[in-house]
Amino acid sequence: MTDPTPRLFTGLRGVRYGEVLAVYLRDDGLHAEVYGTQMLNDCPQELWQTLDAATIAQEMGATFVKLNGPRHWMIDGAGPKVAVVEPVLRDFNGLTMRRIATLELGPSLQAQPYTIRHVNRGAVFFFDAGRPVHELVDPDGTAYVMQAYCIGVDPSLTQDALASLGDRLALPEGWTYRTRVLDAELVVDTSNALATVIQDELENTYTLP
Repeated sequence: MTDPTPRLFTGLRGVRYGEVLAVYLRDDGLHAEVYGTQMLNDCPQELWQTLDAATIAQEMGATFVKLNGPRHWMIDGAGPKVAVVEPVLRDFNGLTMRRIATLELGPSLQAQPYTIRHVNRGAVFFFDAGRPVHELVDPDGTAYVMQAYCIGVDPSLTQDALASLGDRLALPEGWTYRTRVLDAELVVDTSNALATVIQDELENTYTLP
């Protein structure tokens, strides 16, 4: 029997973080290098609000930059992270981030909600038994569990409001949004495979278990 993946971090639900996505045009489409504050700091608003995407893109030689967040975790814990990219530390106008993942964006500059993306993040996420999870369910019954909610689009969004979030979403035909309480621990292990993720129109992010 394989030993269970250990948790290195607990108490993550609700913890704030922010990301910078530096996007580059390559022969097979657009790819992003993801820098994040996770496990380094809580992305203080006074520093985040000073970031300018165009300036960062010029400094990094990127096609463009997306400021992703601020966001709040909806996972309860995390396991050991595989170094899928060299974990370079970078200072963004006083805000320290680490390069943590790469993201395939395909041919389009415009990210559409409810579109599958693949992220090379080398991570293990834990959702605790007895805790609520919020899920998008596609027409085939495949459920994607919310890993983080975003306050970059709607700064008033709170964790308590997620139970009724489905009333606000313009879900594609056949999609549903639900909240349920886990009766067993849910582990999302993408340490050895690409993660499959989607976002809604408020840029809340969901992952395929």
